[in-house]
Amino acid sequence: MQMGSSSDEEDDRHNLIDQNERKRRTPLPPLTTATTAFHIEDSSSRFRRFDFKLQKRYIIAILALFIVLLFYFVADLHGASSSSSIKLDSVKESELRAIYLLRQQQLGLLTAWNRTFQSNALNSNGFEDLKSALFKQISLNREIQQVLLNPYRTGNLVEPEFDFGNSSLGGVGYDRCRTVDQNLSQRRTIEWNPKDGKFLLAICVSGQMSNHLICLEKHMFFAALLNRVLVIPSSKVDYQYDRVVDIDRINKCLGRKVVISFEEFSNVKKDHLHIDKFLCYFSRPQPCFLDEGWMKKLSYLGLSMSKPEPVWDDEDTRNPKKKTVQDVVSKFSYDVDVMAIGDVFYAEVEQEWVMQPGGPIAHKCKTLIEPNRLILLTAQRFIQTFLGRNFIALHFRRHGFLKFCNAKKPSCFYPIPQAADCILRVVERANAPVIYLSTDAAESETGLLQSLVVLNDRPVPLVIRPARNSAEKWDALLYRHGIEGDSQVEAMLDKTICAMSSVFIGASGSTFTEDILRLRKDWGSASLCDEYLCQGEEPNVVAENE
Repeated sequence: MQMGSSSDEEDDRHNLIDQNERKRRTPLPPLTTATTAFHIEDSSSRFRRFDFKLQKRYIIAILALFIVLLFYFVADLHGASSSSSIKLDSVKESELRAIYLLRQQQLGLLTAWNRTFQSNALNSNGFEDLKSALFKQISLNREIQQVLLNPYRTGNLVEPEFDFGNSSLGGVGYDRCRTVDQNLSQRRTIEWNPKDGKFLLAICVSGQMSNHLICLEKHMFFAALLNRVLVIPSSKVDYQYDRVVDIDRINKCLGRKVVISFEEFSNVKKDHLHIDKFLCYFSRPQPCFLDEGWMKKLSYLGLSMSKPEPVWDDEDTRNPKKKTVQDVVSKFSYDVDVMAIGDVFYAEVEQEWVMQPGGPIAHKCKTLIEPNRLILLTAQRFIQTFLGRNFIALHFRRHGFLKFCNAKKPSCFYPIPQAADCILRVVERANAPVIYLSTDAAESETGLLQSLVVLNDRPVPLVIRPARNSAEKWDALLYRHGIEGDSQVEAMLDKTICAMSSVFIGASGSTFTEDILRLRKDWGSASLCDEYLCQGEEPNVVAENE
């Protein structure tokens, strides 16, 4: 079934932040025969002698694996020929399958051989790739054994078991897609201590909900720098944030009142509901990114206000300039009670600081902007029902993305067969049995994608959230609280499920994806295998522009 929860999550205008300038994928070196010559430069360096010894150990390990394979293969064939109870067709079928797998393993071992010795020393990336290749071959060896054992399996035969979970390098298992160490001890933060009676009204108008959440996060940084309480936008002019975000939790994480709703602000300032200073971070293409319609909406709230004024005359949303904390403090510090700042979604203020895990503000939680409790629990229940602990999440953005991506160089819109190949590479690395699909694509596209996502002759299921069914209880919390069917709630539910996945594949250029990556980074669920779809590749075909 098609889901549209993420279809309206990105601003498809040309000035979206470009996420697509990435290095092309380095092609694998060509396969050669086992007699390929290799050359090691003469050196008296102890490091190179150590690497050579290390490489010889890997040669021995690879050869030992190959000998073990042949032992199993020959022994099992001998056992097959001596057993009269086995049907001939089953034996032939298992033998042919085993031969095919042995050839695949041989190619894999040769590839590992060539990639190791075409470079004279193993760097850290080569070391990781070699380990991954070896463990992949061990996994393939297990499959060969299963194929050979199956036709003449008896109660006395027990298949060998290997642990490919989160084990250390000292054991058999190796998790290449382990979570990223965020190094939180190096986190740089500031304290948010609002002054009494000083407020900052957040104004976010660019794009859809994902853009607004990023805008709101930046407004929180501004409020902390200016020592003001942040006023969450009213649902009469913006989204109903408390349905998707846990607003009260922000105050608990800080241990003080730092954010309030617009309704609470109205009660505090009911005798004088006035914006004393209305400042615009951007002056172009129009001040504050506001048109007359938005100004009227603000006035309908009962707000009187001064005329919006740009802080910088040349600050353009299409080409934002990098600013520092000192720039913001010097330009936005005024001794007035109520201040408003226009949309800051495109603002580039201390980007590395703002984008670090946990954000730039000191607090006692993992992240400040988090899905509300009902959505979190519903996501957990859905995962327990349909996905299990180990799953890949894919944000497959399609609706409206063809034109948006093709306006970029290179394009970020991939043909379905190419996308399927990219997805399968991640599936192989992650060793996950199922994919959660967050998409706005039509069934014609998702159906074709499902038919192509096949690994080792087995389809990898693409799971899409089903429609409401009274027989299913995973979404009962949303139903009981009357927020099921809300497009923004469903979008946040999709984000939450994706953020809880073992590995995430995102859509480059999508703020929906960027918000998922933020949550994964803050929650500590980000994986070494996380990437954008077909990262480093260009689409193999791109249509002409209109």
